[in-house]
Amino acid sequence: MDKATATPPQLGFFGMCRWAWRQLTTMRVALILLLILALAAIPGSLLPQRIQDPGRVTRFLEENGVWGQFLDRIQMFDVYSSIWFSSIYLLLMISLVGCVVPRSAQHWKAMRSAPPKAPRRLGRMPGYVEFTSATEARTVLDTAQARLRKLGYRTARHDDHVAAERGYLRETGNLVFHISLLVATLTMAIGSLFGYQGQRILIEGDTFTNSLVAYDSFEPGAYFDPDSLPDFRLTLDEFTSSFDATAPGSQFGQPRVFEAQVTTTVDGQSESHTLKVNEPVRVGETGVYLTGNGYAPEVTVRDATGKVVHSGPTVFVPGGDAGYTSEGVIKVPDAAGTQMGFVGVFLPTATQNDQGELVSSFAELRNPYLVMSGYTGDLGLDSGVPQSVYSLEAENMTQMTDATGEPLTLQMGVGQTQELPNGGSVTFDGVKRYIAVDISQDPTQGLMLVSAICVLLGLGLSLFVPRRRMWVRVTDGRVEVAALARGEDPMVERAARDLAADLRTGDSDAEGDSCAEGDSDAPGDSKTSTTGSRIASGRD
Repeated sequence: MDKATATPPQLGFFGMCRWAWRQLTTMRVALILLLILALAAIPGSLLPQRIQDPGRVTRFLEENGVWGQFLDRIQMFDVYSSIWFSSIYLLLMISLVGCVVPRSAQHWKAMRSAPPKAPRRLGRMPGYVEFTSATEARTVLDTAQARLRKLGYRTARHDDHVAAERGYLRETGNLVFHISLLVATLTMAIGSLFGYQGQRILIEGDTFTNSLVAYDSFEPGAYFDPDSLPDFRLTLDEFTSSFDATAPGSQFGQPRVFEAQVTTTVDGQSESHTLKVNEPVRVGETGVYLTGNGYAPEVTVRDATGKVVHSGPTVFVPGGDAGYTSEGVIKVPDAAGTQMGFVGVFLPTATQNDQGELVSSFAELRNPYLVMSGYTGDLGLDSGVPQSVYSLEAENMTQMTDATGEPLTLQMGVGQTQELPNGGSVTFDGVKRYIAVDISQDPTQGLMLVSAICVLLGLGLSLFVPRRRMWVRVTDGRVEVAALARGEDPMVERAARDLAADLRTGDSDAEGDSCAEGDSDAPGDSKTSTTGSRIASGRD
């Protein structure tokens, strides 16, 4: 005989939508999305980001070719504004809203409802004590209700028992945690819409005026009005740094201090500040953050006529080694006869390695040395195509050569001058320090602080407040005290014993009292039953 084959029902389109919504709004999926968001943010800390350092992004693309272009195509240099990061962010917010709102409504109803009645068999509860009492049942129940209220329980009186429940703050804290997390997420999004973020490099002695044209890069929020930029000036007076020259092994040369002495001017009033890493300077609602530093060699270039065509410090970018070996470009478009360009490497403490190559052995200025190659020709500045100030477009240029026809290499210490083949000269005058600052305004910082405090407060309540139900029943002189934990509560058995001890105090017939599973060794001490540890609710 053939057995009938059961055909599962088809969910259909709307059924699949309901199933997907239920899955998305579970706390499990919310936690998974939060983990995915944290993982998605990792490339933003490993790879340079355009919003922070467009120069480093350009160099990365030039040095990594096809691999760099692929990473750029999938928005790895614009992680926090990418489509995939924004999608995860949006899904997390939807999941949190769909999870928190129904739970909040259920919790509100639970807080307004009476504690559940006692089940028929209280002996199955994790915490259970039974004893006999000659005291009137009403008096026992009155005493139990008063004691439970004093301990913070909400109570409900019935004919033969008292029901009590406490620990609603545990679920309240859980909801506060998730609502605050949602508010923090929304606050970050709102801040990115109505705030702005810009970057600027300041050489010692430079003054920055807070205007659009003064930024090296500027990223306004979608709803930020550039005309509302606060009016202030920022001057870099001095930058100091120190590196560990005595530590052994890998700790040798590690940075120890980065401090910039700056002066802010607002409405004609100047004030001095010390700008440090993770210690920003506040100008009203605007924060100035120290994000980088380096060396700016001062170079003077003269053309064949002896005219000074370039003079002053030029930013050289550290290459990432412990010795602060830095690379930079000097462009000289106003030289007589032909334009010139120089590609250089700056060594703060120049030494020779075992192969005879020049390297920097330490990050501080102990033996500053500048090595450059020169080019002549068209710099391409008039083509209308934007160029990086950190790279030289040498396709239409010719490298300078020495008297032997070999590529010219300029090697100079501070104060030294080298002649150029065209009759000009280059002088290495000295070195200045520079800093990279991030200037941003976020109108939601106060709300973000409140959200962060509420997150910690809610987390503390959800972890440390026990949720517990208790019942006291009196039947024909037999008193039953039972306690049930909602979640992990190692004190549930003790709570039942303590309440039973309180009820037995003052009982004139204490000598006749007995425990459910035998006599105790001391007055007020009772044995407990743990056979009900699998019960999930207080109802039978």
